[in-house]
Amino acid sequence: MKTNTIPHPAIQHRRNFQVHNPFDGCCIGYISETSVDDIQLTVKRALKAAAEFRGSTPHERRSLLEKIAALIKRDADQLANTVCAEVGKTITEARNEIRRSQNTLKLSGDASTFLDGEVMHCGIVEGGVDRQAVVTYVPTGVVAAITPFNYPVNLLCHKLGPALAAGNAIVIKPSPKAPLAAQHVVELCKEAGAPEGLIQIIHGGADAAVALAKSPINLLSFTGGPQAGLALKQASGLVRCLMELGGNDPLFIMPDGDLDAAAKTAVVQRFEIAGQSCAAVKKLYVHEDIKADFIDRVMAITTALTTGNPADPATNMGPVIDELAAQDVSNRLDQAIELGGRILAGGNNDKALFEPTIIENVAEKSKLFSTETFGPVLAIRGFTDLNVAITEVNRSDYGLQAGIYSNNHAQIRLLARTLQVGGIMVNEGPDFRAEHVPFGGIKKSGLGREGVRIALREMSETRVVID
Repeated sequence: MKTNTIPHPAIQHRRNFQVHNPFDGCCIGYISETSVDDIQLTVKRALKAAAEFRGSTPHERRSLLEKIAALIKRDADQLANTVCAEVGKTITEARNEIRRSQNTLKLSGDASTFLDGEVMHCGIVEGGVDRQAVVTYVPTGVVAAITPFNYPVNLLCHKLGPALAAGNAIVIKPSPKAPLAAQHVVELCKEAGAPEGLIQIIHGGADAAVALAKSPINLLSFTGGPQAGLALKQASGLVRCLMELGGNDPLFIMPDGDLDAAAKTAVVQRFEIAGQSCAAVKKLYVHEDIKADFIDRVMAITTALTTGNPADPATNMGPVIDELAAQDVSNRLDQAIELGGRILAGGNNDKALFEPTIIENVAEKSKLFSTETFGPVLAIRGFTDLNVAITEVNRSDYGLQAGIYSNNHAQIRLLARTLQVGGIMVNEGPDFRAEHVPFGGIKKSGLGREGVRIALREMSETRVVID
């Protein structure tokens, strides 16, 4: 891909920064960083656009979202190639993300026509007044959307779609590690006929994110890590925040589960995007009765994976986002080995290309197991008592999603009632997600929920009229 400049209309920029392909390190483009002053001007334009767009009808909002989805479909190959180049996703993974993003926008358009309220009678006690309360939902105003590198298009659409469907304007700040596809999507929004100032993009790192959070926005939607999330929450003050801050997600394998299906799920959901998914299988709890057999199944699938150039359709797994990320994974492995862990497969890296790695007997207190590891390492612990394993998981600071392979209703019910997470997948891995279903976690995993239908409410204000 040739190096290119992507302009940002109506904004004066301070400097350019390069975007690199994590596989070979080459420069694939560069983006102009937005100054703090120009971030404020961007938000002012968004406030004006929001005031005009709040009176739009559900039909108009759905029509705009459907046009954007159609243009993404038209440019699907170009967008997928960009995601592949800037993130290091395999081309197959990138194409799947672009397909999902279209669905996210279409579902958002559909949901805009069902932002229903309710009528409540006020005479519910003796002597109560004969009045009715009409509860409706109105736009919140300007949504600031700060997105990560791992799903640069679909996670953007999970903020863009509900924001527009609710009648809001949006200012997007993508990760500086993967800004090119996001810029492309915003240009498509303009081509679709979005009103001036309704959908804008700024660029930069942490300073730009904090400046956006401090600006006169009405809602902050952020996907990233808990440390950055806390800084943005403090910067935004009393502004409502929706935050998905990652997870340390377990998958429980019980003796009565479908072991072949479970092994495939564990491998696919851990090594997708080189292990850089927030809800990926980070911790694999395998019952001791079937541990050896299950590890053999996982090993057979893992050792057959091909790694290398993500643009090659034959590649199963590409690199992590950069060499610093690979070094962090390597350091975590070293500590886990010092604490008694044993590597069964992988463990090595060539710059940002890290081998799919399986390690067993991982200590609970190791960073590999106790905190979120963004890389292709499947950490295994054996257990005999599900209650004990649940207690161990609940000690984690995270609580995003979890999965269990079992056909025992009592075990599934136990997990559903006692595990402290936002979502539990039965005979499925924690990385499963449907675009319209609530998605998010508790504790350090975040605030509020994404998922088209619930996000539409989250990005609206409740209005009560009593007459």
